[in-house]
Amino acid sequence: MLQHGLKGVIAAETAISYIDGEKGHLVYRGLEAKDIALNYSFEEAAYFIWNGSLPSQTEVELLSEKLKKYRVLPEHMEKMLHLLPTDMEIMSVLRTLISSLGNSHFQWKPTVEEAIQLTAIIPTIIAYWHRRKAGKSPVAPHENYDHVANYLYMLTGETPSNVHVKTLETYMILTLEHGMNASTFSARVTISTESDMISAITSAIGTMKGPLHGGAPSDVTKMLNGIGRKENAESWLREKLENGERLMGFGHRVYKTKDPRALALKEKALEVGQDDPWLALALYVEETAIQLLEEYKPGRKLYTNVEFFAAAVMRSIHLEDDLFTPTFTASRIVGWTAHVLEQAERNVIFRPESQYIGQLPTLS
Repeated sequence: MLQHGLKGVIAAETAISYIDGEKGHLVYRGLEAKDIALNYSFEEAAYFIWNGSLPSQTEVELLSEKLKKYRVLPEHMEKMLHLLPTDMEIMSVLRTLISSLGNSHFQWKPTVEEAIQLTAIIPTIIAYWHRRKAGKSPVAPHENYDHVANYLYMLTGETPSNVHVKTLETYMILTLEHGMNASTFSARVTISTESDMISAITSAIGTMKGPLHGGAPSDVTKMLNGIGRKENAESWLREKLENGERLMGFGHRVYKTKDPRALALKEKALEVGQDDPWLALALYVEETAIQLLEEYKPGRKLYTNVEFFAAAVMRSIHLEDDLFTPTFTASRIVGWTAHVLEQAERNVIFRPESQYIGQLPTLS
């Protein structure tokens, strides 16, 4: 039976993550993602996603050293960054530079070492390009900083606060994996042809680039900027709903109750920005929007999703709007690579069929 967009079609088995949209659970390899985000480091979470077990201290240290080694840009990448036009958007830059890694070292079958290399280098590409567009010199990776702290350091050139690091780390752990989403599916389809890890991740980045997948936090920021002040919230939101427009940051294709990632990010946002007027506006808009959504769309179960509080958190730690989707990519690379590795272990090429709806010649 035809299912447009493959909605509801099971295309693979996975042990990486489980989503219960009705009850609001996101599980990474048997553990609640929220618990991992609030209690473990990015390095520990990435190791867990790739290997299926929590690492020992020695294993964490080894992974950390590998991430530090691979975060330094190869010479050809630095040259490419200076040759690309400055009006090229950052996701296209990421897609181009990651593709340039596709040399003889990356072949079938993909490896965890390749996953580590890609995870390490993506934040460096983002930071270098962001600073170049701003007319600033790049900041080289810091050999003593962990993965998330180093990302913030390369973006700003300043020592990041522990609060900002932990806030961003919480976001990145909560978004590093989310089942068979569009970009993960792209990666699995590509690797199913026995292509290489670079090709699979290039496919995933191209998919993440689309606004229906990776751009929602920026739209939330635009919405909050448009509202401006608490007293404008109800009239602004009512006008959008009466015009049949979406409220960005509310509702999810999977979750029919509160998004567990949003709950964890809200908890962290309250911790980092107790006196932040932007956060106060976001919390007020959230409360008002949920009330109005129930009034205008009763029974639809439209709750705050992760993108809403991602926007609040990103703003509170001073990340600019054009870094939202790239930062999402810097976390989701862990999930993509885990799925690539899983697909390769029991590989069957994806080959769905289509239903022809065009004209036919006269057939005898």
